[in-house]
Amino acid sequence: MEFGAHLPLIAFDDSPKTPARLRDYASAAAGQGYTTLCANDHLLFARPWLDGPTALASVIEEAEGMTLATTVCLPVIRGPVQTSKTLAAIDILSGGRLLACVGAGSSVRDYAAVGLPFDDRWSRFEEAAQVVRALLDPARPGFEGRYYSTGDIVLEPAPAERPPVWIGSWGSKPGVRRVARIGDGWLASAYNTTPDAFRASLSHLESLLEADGKDAAAFPNGLGTGWLYVTESPAVADRLLTEVLAPMLRRPVETLRELSLPIGPAEVCAERIAAFARAGVQRLFVWPLGDEFAQLELFRNRVMPLVSDASGV
Repeated sequence: MEFGAHLPLIAFDDSPKTPARLRDYASAAAGQGYTTLCANDHLLFARPWLDGPTALASVIEEAEGMTLATTVCLPVIRGPVQTSKTLAAIDILSGGRLLACVGAGSSVRDYAAVGLPFDDRWSRFEEAAQVVRALLDPARPGFEGRYYSTGDIVLEPAPAERPPVWIGSWGSKPGVRRVARIGDGWLASAYNTTPDAFRASLSHLESLLEADGKDAAAFPNGLGTGWLYVTESPAVADRLLTEVLAPMLRRPVETLRELSLPIGPAEVCAERIAAFARAGVQRLFVWPLGDEFAQLELFRNRVMPLVSDASGV
């Protein structure tokens, strides 16, 4: 299993989100062997949220050698042409290191903010994702749909490489069908699935890919937004669930306790991640719930070495 790190776009403490702090975080992640640097996307959220694509672009140099991933970017909210232009710029400036993960988004507030009906998100996203794929790959044919069209649009300058476009899905059957049909890979959500649920969705995805003549074994996947906090204190772990995650995600804390998030002692975190590895997860992208630098180091030194032994993968 490979490991990536989400940029600290949310303020979990009083630490300012300065350019220097983001650059230092990216350098720390690169130096500790994390393979991917990720940025999620929201316009409005329960906590202050730094713009993801902008933040990702600001640390390209410090993330030397790392894949830069949007996990996910929202082409319906941002507009598919505007999204494609932004993604192409990140790919160009990074020398072809972009992994473009896109999704419909789950925030009613985001859709209201841009004047779009939330109930239209899936039909719009079906088209928006195909517009992004067409514009990021000049060799692909154009797209004409009900909501969007590439028309005679050509992105100039073109991306340095044709970035893979992964589709974000929590793992529903319609979502998995969408991944198989229009995606180059699948990004699931660590706080919206379990190892057993992921395994079932992956099996369904593989059958769909094989039915379509695609190589299921070569189709990549990842698990994003793996909220992380390594601590030996049960009280600290519980406080993070009850006082930070539950109100921020608007989820009952009991639901969060049933998930396999890496929050708690190193051995517990490793076993939870190993269960995902055994279920077929290839990449995990972690997001520290505060103390970002210390948590990256703790995860690297105390959890990663245990995952391989625990997973048997």
